[in-house]
Amino acid sequence: LSNCNLHQGDALQLDFATLNAAPRTLRVVGNLPYNISTPLIFHLLKNAELIRDMHFMLQKEVVERMAAGPGGGDWGRLSIMVQYHCRVEHLFNVGPGAFNPPPKVDSAIVRLVPHDVLPHPAKDHRLLERVVREAFNQRRKTLRNTLKALLTNDEIEAAGVDGSLRPEQLDLAAFVRLADKLSEQAPKEPVAD
Repeated sequence: LSNCNLHQGDALQLDFATLNAAPRTLRVVGNLPYNISTPLIFHLLKNAELIRDMHFMLQKEVVERMAAGPGGGDWGRLSIMVQYHCRVEHLFNVGPGAFNPPPKVDSAIVRLVPHDVLPHPAKDHRLLERVVREAFNQRRKTLRNTLKALLTNDEIEAAGVDGSLRPEQLDLAAFVRLADKLSEQAPKEPVAD
C-alpha cells in the first residue's frame, strides 16, 4: 500500500489542510464511532475541496438521514448540509450478526463524493448553515416562526419560499435562497464557523 498513508490521532482535531494534499486527492475511510460520526462529517465537509471521496460505516439511521429527501422525517440539518457538499450513496446495510458481539443497531456503508461544482451554491455557506440550524431547531414550527430572528416573513416570501411551510418541506435550493436573502442584509451579529 505505497499510495496509502494512515494518520493516527483525533480526527475531530486534525487540520486536513496540513496533509498538503492536492485538490480532490484525499480518500477518507473509516468505521466511525457512532457518537462522533456527525461532528466528524461536518468537520470533513469544511475540507471538501481536498477530498476525492469518503467511505464510512455508520449507524444505518445516520446514513438514512444523510440520503433522505425533502418531505420526510429524516430530512434535516444533516441531510441538507451533506447533500450541499456531496453526492450521497447508501451502498449497503450491515446487520448486527456481522459483529461479535452483535450491536443493538444496524449499520450501513455510505459513500460521500464531494461535488466538483456545487449544484446550488450559496453566497455564504456559513449563512446557509445558520439558516438550516435555526429552521430545524424547532422543526414542527413554520418557517416564519423558526426564522423570525433572521428573516421577516416578507423576506422569506421574497426568496420564493412560503413562510407557512415547515422546514422539512423545503428542498436544498429553497434553503440556499433563504441564506442568500439573509446575505443581502447588514450582519446582525458575526457568523461563526
